Amino acid sequence: MEEKNNKNIKEINFKLSGEEVLANLVDKSGSSLFLGRYTLLEVKTILAKKNFFKEARKRELWPLEFYLDSSEYPRQRLQIFWEKRQPERLIVDLKIKEGRFPTGENCRLDPIFEKRTFLHLEWLTLQNPRLDFNEKRPALPGQLRPGLGLGKKVVDLFAYLGRLIGCDGLLAYPAYFHNALLFARFFHFVNPAKEGEVLAIRTALSSIPFKQLAWIVYLNCLRVDGQIYEWQAEEQAFPLSDEIKDYFASRKYREAVYEASQNRLIEVDWESFKSYQVSSSGEVTRTFAQKG
Repeated sequence: MEEKNNKNIKEINFKLSGEEVLANLVDKSGSSLFLGRYTLLEVKTILAKKNFFKEARKRELWPLEFYLDSSEYPRQRLQIFWEKRQPERLIVDLKIKEGRFPTGENCRLDPIFEKRTFLHLEWLTLQNPRLDFNEKRPALPGQLRPGLGLGKKVVDLFAYLGRLIGCDGLLAYPAYFHNALLFARFFHFVNPAKEGEVLAIRTALSSIPFKQLAWIVYLNCLRVDGQIYEWQAEEQAFPLSDEIKDYFASRKYREAVYEASQNRLIEVDWESFKSYQVSSSGEVTRTFAQKG
């Protein structure tokens, strides 16, 4: 398998010209190296190794154009476009940095996080600019284009990168409730109370289709313990080191999650939700019932 992967890398690299790699790809402010370590050619080699190029070709998203903005280093923004660097051709939009766990309330949950280094995925958009939304493929809140369908492969890619640079884990910041549900297949909230909160909602409303639930939360039509539920993002972590894996596997964490998920009153305000009309492209309109 490794021999096959190496062969694929060589074949991909052979097709990358010097002009492709070096011309107008990097904002000169801050480090011109991705994560302060890797040239863009090395980044492309990693993407080739993890079959990103193969998947892009399969979707007819080729050739690719790369842009790295390091003006806020150590935070960097890596964008990948189809053919040309134009907003309507955007495929990947990533804001990333390497660093310690952020200080604040969650940092006090367990001392182990104060000493660890993480790969922070502060923003991640994956979309297919060749596709449009339709009735069979409607938009989720915040989506401009349909996704790539590469969730697990992208997590594997970042996990591989995190291990390469010696991080203890990945940190994600789910901007929307549905992002948290998608990440939950691989990540855990550092805060067990948040993990329990999302688990309680997911369990109580398991009969509701995923995309419908996403809009219910987004439109403030969910009630938790009698209050309007408004999504507040917190850190979700994908453990790479044994210490972080042990934290999430510990009885203390699991019991705290269980406790936070129990005896929660989860309700959908269906009357409010049915007053909204959401088009397949994600446009929202609202109608109000006429009184007497």
